[in-house]
Amino acid sequence: VSTQSTWGLLKWNEPPDIKKPSDRWRLYVFKEGTPVEKEPYLLRNAAYMFGRDRGVCDIPTIHLTCSMQQAVVCFRLVQLRRTDENGLATVTRKVKPYVIDLESTNGTFINNVRIEASRYVELQNKDCLRFGTSTREYLLLREDTSC
Repeated sequence: VSTQSTWGLLKWNEPPDIKKPSDRWRLYVFKEGTPVEKEPYLLRNAAYMFGRDRGVCDIPTIHLTCSMQQAVVCFRLVQLRRTDENGLATVTRKVKPYVIDLESTNGTFINNVRIEASRYVELQNKDCLRFGTSTREYLLLREDTSC
């Protein structure tokens, strides 16, 4: 990802815990329930920027209510702390998907709920992203998911 965009500097810097996903994720694009792309986006890199600036954005958003740099989906290595029935705590690490809204004008939505700007929000399998007032929906699926 370049540090310069057509409209100036990038609004996002990679966090230190960014990592390529170990699970295989796909992103399906729909408009009013109909697939837009013949094939889904295969999410194999650590981060993908969404927006209208085709010079830096990995996945273009065409709608005028979307910002030039709208949001980023990235994969982060997080620690999971679990306690078993005997009270023994274990810590494991897992790469999970997150989205961050880049202070867009008209917002980023997960399952039709607007997220707070500039804060990472964990994504779940089968979550649906939407940007601005666009009717395009981006469905996140782990490759082993059956619909």
